[in-house]
Formats: sequence, structure tokens, C-alpha cells
Amino acid sequence: MKHSGSAMANKVHDADKAAALALTPVSRETEQRLDRYVALLLEWQAKTNLVAPSTLPHLWTRHISDSLQLLDLAPDAKIWVDLGSGGGFPGVVLACALAERPGAQVHLVERIAKKAAFLREAIRVTGSPGVVHLSEIGDIVEKWSGRVDCVTARALAPLHQLIGFAEPLVKKGAKALFLKGQDVEAELTESTNYWKIEPKLHSSRTGGQGWIVAIDCIERQS
Repeated sequence: MKHSGSAMANKVHDADKAAALALTPVSRETEQRLDRYVALLLEWQAKTNLVAPSTLPHLWTRHISDSLQLLDLAPDAKIWVDLGSGGGFPGVVLACALAERPGAQVHLVERIAKKAAFLREAIRVTGSPGVVHLSEIGDIVEKWSGRVDCVTARALAPLHQLIGFAEPLVKKGAKALFLKGQDVEAELTESTNYWKIEPKLHSSRTGGQGWIVAIDCIERQS
């Protein structure tokens, strides 16, 4: 019976992976890096809560593909900063996909030491161009001196707080891409109390009433 359950789990995993890669196709090399990342995440998940357990059967569509879709919204971006990387979404996934792009680098900002340790191991086993910063987000963004093409965040904080985190980097020329859920309109309304923005909304390819908020310019409300 146990073997049957394992076989069923593998079948669900394979179907989910196939669906995800149909939504967001990647090279064979990137697929292999993502396979190593997923194996590591499942190994660590047993002792450290990296993703919601209920999402594990659909890890590829809910998390991997959801992260990969950002690449098409910033096709020329090489230097990415992912705020509150947690289990590596979207940061590690982006790093896996960008490994073949010369000069690409993904900076993963995480304040929890155990999760930062996981991120370092994920970057190592996948051979991806990532740097992990064990730090509070505010400390990193205020002191950032290098180039940034794109700043991302997923399942981290309400939108008006994310905009505040991203503001120093957007003022340096970065594009902000935030993955949000079905309450995005309410979050945008709340954000206009604090910020002048002209957001573009992109419907998530992975469904589930998800959205991507793209912002190129941020100003504080006077």
C-alpha cells in the first residue's frame, strides 16, 4: 500500500512538472538545475517549513512556474534582487534559469538564518549565479550601491510595504515585479495612500487568481 501511495505521488509530481514546463518552457540544462533544487527543497522541507505543505503536490505549477513567468516581463534584466527569498521563490528559480546568461546574478535577501543556509545550499547544488545576503531588507536596500535591473518579492508583505522596500532600488533604475494574490486591487488602493505609482497588472499564467504588479517609478505621496 505504501509503495502504491509513493507511485501515485510520483505520478502527480510528474504531471505537475509537465504542466508547469508547458506554461513556462526552459532549456534542458535549466530543467536539470530545477530538478536538483526541487529535490533539495523536499529534503529540507521535512525539517524546515519552506513552503506550505498543502502546495507540495503542485510544487512545479504553484511555485516554479509562478516564478519563471517573471523572466518574460524583464527579458533583458541580468541583475536581480529578490526580497525575503524564503524557500527560494522566485530568487533561486530565476538564478537557475539565468545560469546560461553571461553576467547574470541574483541577490537573495533573507533575514532568517536557517532559510539563508538553505538558499546557499540551493545555489551551490544547482550551480546557479546567486548571492545570499543574511540581512534585514531595509539594511540592504538603503546601502545598495551596484546596478540593479529588477527587484522581486513573493508572499512577503502587503504591497504598500513592498513598494517602500523597493523604492531605493527603483530610484536607481530597477523595475519592480511583485507576485500578488486575488486581493491585489485592494492592496493597490491602500498603496496610493502612501505612494505615487503607475502600476501595470499582469495576470498570472499559473491561474489561481494571481497577479504580477510591475512598477517602474515610485514617489512618496506628499
